[in-house]
Amino acid sequence: MKLVVSIVQDTDAENLLEKLAERGFRATKFATTGGFLRRGNSTIIIGVDDEQVDQLLDTIKSNCEMRQIERLARAQQGKETIELCGATVFVLDVEQFHRF
Repeated sequence: MKLVVSIVQDTDAENLLEKLAERGFRATKFATTGGFLRRGNSTIIIGVDDEQVDQLLDTIKSNCEMRQIERLARAQQGKETIELCGATVFVLDVEQFHRF
């Protein structure tokens, strides 16, 4: 069993949760804020069997897109363009799983 922790842009979170539910994945969403850009994110955690990981990763990848944003540059005057990844995903081994 694996625990998948996916940090996604708020823009993609609701659609991703809908697609996960359609494919039978149970997910829990936390509202989070990134430290680098201090923008809203959603951290979504999903417990899956090992053989479901690839399908889950494909679902996340196809529903979370890269974006470019402009922000005020710190070291120089003007704006800078930054590319935001669609999702940052961690896949962790689960030693035990219980549902009460």
